[in-house]
Amino acid sequence: MLVHQFLEDSARRRPDKTAVVCDGRRLTYAALDALADGLANALRAAGVGRGDRVAIFLDNSVEAVVALFAALKAGGVFVVVNPTTKADKLAYIVGNCRAAAVVTDDRRRAAIADRLAELPQRPAVVSPLAEPASRGPVPPTIDADLAGLIYTSGSTGRPKGVMTTHLNVVTAATSITTYLENTEADVIVNVLPLAFDYGLYQVLMAFKVGATLVLERSFTYPWAVIDTIVREGVTGFPIVPTISAILLQLDLGRADLSRLRYVTNTAAALPAEHIRRLRALLPHVAIYSMYGLTECKRVSYLPPAELDRRITSTGIAIPNTEVYVVDEHDRRVGPGVVGELIVRGSHVTRGYWELPEETEARFRPGPLPGERVLYTGDLFRMDADGYLYFVGRKDDIIKTRGEKVSPREVEEVLYAHPAVAEAAVMGVSDPVLGEAVRAVLTLRAGAHVTAAEVVRHCRARLEDFMVPKHVEFVDSLPKTATGKIAKRELTAAPGERA
Repeated sequence: MLVHQFLEDSARRRPDKTAVVCDGRRLTYAALDALADGLANALRAAGVGRGDRVAIFLDNSVEAVVALFAALKAGGVFVVVNPTTKADKLAYIVGNCRAAAVVTDDRRRAAIADRLAELPQRPAVVSPLAEPASRGPVPPTIDADLAGLIYTSGSTGRPKGVMTTHLNVVTAATSITTYLENTEADVIVNVLPLAFDYGLYQVLMAFKVGATLVLERSFTYPWAVIDTIVREGVTGFPIVPTISAILLQLDLGRADLSRLRYVTNTAAALPAEHIRRLRALLPHVAIYSMYGLTECKRVSYLPPAELDRRITSTGIAIPNTEVYVVDEHDRRVGPGVVGELIVRGSHVTRGYWELPEETEARFRPGPLPGERVLYTGDLFRMDADGYLYFVGRKDDIIKTRGEKVSPREVEEVLYAHPAVAEAAVMGVSDPVLGEAVRAVLTLRAGAHVTAAEVVRHCRARLEDFMVPKHVEFVDSLPKTATGKIAKRELTAAPGERA
């Protein structure tokens, strides 16, 4: 099966079934499939062929969903870019993957035109409302072909594209919808950005089973989303810890959530206290604690029946997956021993776009000749029954609001401020965000700047989730013997707050 066949098969089975509800619009599977066909024809007319990348720079919207499937129907590879991405970073992503086309609206087109014009290979800019061209030959596609590039923060400070094939997506979507017991009767709300693989897969999985997707731009107005959940009879609600913290501040007893069947969480672990309180508020709702990463989509899930007994566990391997833990010598370890988690399965992606060294470091030879397995970079222990417990990260990538943040990317922006001499960025525990971004700065001689000014500087250049919550000023930063900033010594509680 190919990913765009999720939409096509559902349109054939249930053409009049509501596929998407968004911004007051309701589109059936047949209507959505027809729109995707039309845009696919327009993309082909713009020069998109088999394997060409198509950047999608839109808000969570019907148009973004149409563009996603249109890119695949044209034989291309979707690259969904967060709509809050600044022009420079967008240009980097588009240039890095050498996108043949960018699908965006008129407002964003005007804002990015100059930067795209500077690229060596200028992409065609296509409106999601483009008039469909006459249908050309459909490029052949097999499940070994790339379906998407999902850009995620890297240790170099530059985002890197995770290469995911049709087989990877179909495998992951099949496994997840199996244990969530999704059917066409489900109504799934998604408030997460489609550039985030957790948000992206809500679309893919809903269309795979023929469910209805209720698409929201964000969770900025919680009660508006809750009202939509009640009105649409939502059965599935994927969240991240930030959303759970907000939910727990609401009087959910005011809302009729009787049709809500399950809540899922991944990206960062839900605090045990959040789980307990959610279970008390929503006793009829199954809560799935999960663990995953972009490089393989999903790794484990905790069956709801085990929640009370193993509340801190991220669960067992998802169906059709094997996981194990190794020590620093690459030897498998027994129950209770902490080591790096390794993942085997057809959902393990191809690696990083044109980054062979980083790919070799994370995607290494497995137990069977010729296979590759994923070294997650995360430390876990496993109990005797195969249940996993997250211990920590081997690197310093920050997970905040369900998103990954590269400290170096934030540091580069901080260094661009004329008053900043040195900068160190790290994550600190936060009851709402999971982790908050913390910046510790030294200033140039004679310079003066306030924390609020630093935040404004960052907000103008970074996505919202990357902007430091804590900004502190010190006379000097601790250094290692080789002159590097010793972040591990910066363990004091955050000082001056922005």
